[in-house]
Amino acid sequence: MGAMFRSEQMSLVQLLIQSEAGYSSVAELGELGIAQFRDLNADVNVFQRKFTSEIRRCDEMERKIGYVKRELNKDEVPMPDLSDNIPRTPNNREIIDLEAALEKTENEIMELSENSHALLQNFMELSELRSVLEKSQGFFSDRSAAQNLEGTGTADENKPLGFVAGVIPRERVIGFERMLWRVSRGNVFLRQAPADKPFTDPKTGDAVHKIVFVAFFQGEQLKSRVKKICSGYHASLYPCPNDYKERDEMLQGVKTRIEDLNMVINQTKDQRQRVLLSVAKELPKWEIVVMKIKAIYHTLNMFSVDVSKKCLFGEAWVPTANLQDVKNALVAGASAVGSTVPSFLNVINTHEHPPTYNRTNKFTQGFQNLIESYGIASYREVNPALYTIITFPFLFAIMFGDLGHGLILFLLGLWMVLYEEKLGKIKDEIWQLFFGGRYIILLMGCFSMYTGFVYNDVFSKPMNIFGSSWEIHYNTSTVMENKELQLNPTEDYSETVYWYGLDPVWMLASNKIIFLNSFKMKLSIIFGVVHMILGVCMSVINNLHFRKPVNILLDFVPQMLFLVLLFGYMCFMMFFKWIQYSATTEVDHLKPGCAPSVLIMFINMMLFKSQEPLETCEEFMFEGQKTIQMVFIFIALICIPWLLLAKPIYIMCTGQKGGHGGEHGEEEPMSEIFIHQAIHCIEYILSTISHTASYLRLWALSLAHAQLSEVLYTMIFHIGTKNDSFVGAAMIYVVFWPWAALTIGILVGMEGLSAFLHTLRLHWVEFMSKFYEGLGHPFQPFSFKAMLDADQEEK
Repeated sequence: MGAMFRSEQMSLVQLLIQSEAGYSSVAELGELGIAQFRDLNADVNVFQRKFTSEIRRCDEMERKIGYVKRELNKDEVPMPDLSDNIPRTPNNREIIDLEAALEKTENEIMELSENSHALLQNFMELSELRSVLEKSQGFFSDRSAAQNLEGTGTADENKPLGFVAGVIPRERVIGFERMLWRVSRGNVFLRQAPADKPFTDPKTGDAVHKIVFVAFFQGEQLKSRVKKICSGYHASLYPCPNDYKERDEMLQGVKTRIEDLNMVINQTKDQRQRVLLSVAKELPKWEIVVMKIKAIYHTLNMFSVDVSKKCLFGEAWVPTANLQDVKNALVAGASAVGSTVPSFLNVINTHEHPPTYNRTNKFTQGFQNLIESYGIASYREVNPALYTIITFPFLFAIMFGDLGHGLILFLLGLWMVLYEEKLGKIKDEIWQLFFGGRYIILLMGCFSMYTGFVYNDVFSKPMNIFGSSWEIHYNTSTVMENKELQLNPTEDYSETVYWYGLDPVWMLASNKIIFLNSFKMKLSIIFGVVHMILGVCMSVINNLHFRKPVNILLDFVPQMLFLVLLFGYMCFMMFFKWIQYSATTEVDHLKPGCAPSVLIMFINMMLFKSQEPLETCEEFMFEGQKTIQMVFIFIALICIPWLLLAKPIYIMCTGQKGGHGGEHGEEEPMSEIFIHQAIHCIEYILSTISHTASYLRLWALSLAHAQLSEVLYTMIFHIGTKNDSFVGAAMIYVVFWPWAALTIGILVGMEGLSAFLHTLRLHWVEFMSKFYEGLGHPFQPFSFKAMLDADQEEK
């Protein structure tokens, strides 16, 4: 957990690598993923950099891989998943072999595709010709209908009719027919019939519905016009003999050719399938390898080259703990190419702001993501994720306190944790969002079970595990018939306190809501103040680390005094009230009826007011409370000008620069320093009040969740439980399913999401605002693993 306390210490290093060893050295660093390179050629055009030609070669290989991949998808050929078997980075010789393999594969697939396209085009044409010959039999048998054509002159009336036959797409028929009628003025007789089955487009593979037609006309002029119209409407014309026997002989020949062609097409498909299957095994490896090669050359383009062009100079941010790993990678890269000239690594002193890098594992990654969604921590700033691991599920559980609902969340998280290797391969974006927080869900369920046990609440019903501490001293008839009967804590409550959590009798009490309302509201304030105090204390750690101990006196002390003397004191009064007043005491002013309202007392304290107590009661809970409260308010009021003026005056007297947590601030005029401090002071004073009230959401959501659960049980599940006969057992089975569905969908799903978002807000605003700046930039190392993961997410 030491690595989670604050971000890793970073070093800016200079790398001196021999040109021949540049590729292999960067490849080794890419496998490690521990170096974030800086672009030393930012002012150089991308086309003028040293390794532009190599990147273009990679682009060409990517184009070929993309073509092969489209062909595989077209034929629905599956590719293996290499998530657990990532190929290593190839050397320069293997790159040449890869280029040759891709060239050969592309040419082979293109040749097969062209042959297949030609065969399919021929097959479609023969199929269309067969349809024309088959459908035209009926057209020519009714040729006498063509005699109804209007003659264009007496000299042409005895000439035989000419015709053209072909097929046309179904969607073009209406326009085609209308155009023929207009151009010929009604002197073309068109017969048409739909083809028996759709044809397959050889280019796209889609089914195309076509219409077979025969157009009868008279005269060469009309023949020329008809053919032009057919060409304009993309109609395919085919030869069709006038004689029945010739048509039949031609049809038989076409069928024979189709059968032979179909056999050739099947053989071509089998050959193409074999080629694609063999390529599919290698294509994922090629895709990853080319991606790695291209990334290496892009990184090498960030290096500068010396005058002799024999040495590459690069700069990178590296975690200080991994400097030796970088040196080992440079040695391995040089030895991979047999270089005798060693590579060097020099640490550079700099005043630049290093990137922020928090080393995480699969457990802490989800909590770190919650923090970084708000903002990346400033360099070496205290990391809130360490404390969020406990405080986040705990505050969530206060709002979601139900043993049954918590068990559902716990089992969901446990299932995702136990089967994380299998479930992690599901690439759905929404699923990955939930899966990334599996450990958060596991802890939220675990803590919700704990708070549900404290609340004694299981699906809105209590558990009588340790036996109630309340004793009933009445007979059965009195208890069952007197609805106004109340238990007296002086007489009916035993001296033995219920062992843990709430007594189950409270769930049957008529004043249950009043009791739980007061109990949970006070708990929310107490936990909220403790949470904010922890946040203010974290600022001390930041100030000590950034060597600004004076900020402890100028900022932390007034902030802590203001928070503790007002709201911390209010929490103290809650505890004191619980301890001081009792139903079994003989002192009149310490009985429950004399217990003052903490809220009213706090308001009177802030307004310097007093309230006349009831008879036999006292206004204050202990001697000297009024004096103590006056002193606390006086000190709290002093903290406001202390927080407002002390720091700017100190900066003005010492001549220091204004700046923020650990970063080298630029010199600011005193007017701006006073303004910034005034904003900071006003924001803290007001936020202390508003943030304390904001923690009341813990009480509100907890009470709402419990009541909604009880309403759901009463309206649905209670239908079966109120009947003691066998019908009741059957009804329980019937109503269980809608009750379970609504419980999971509303109480666990929607209410859980609501509690999650409110808890997130309490951490981002109420807790982290006390010490967290979040002005850093993330550490983004050159890493093959991160690059491949990003590519998978994009896909």
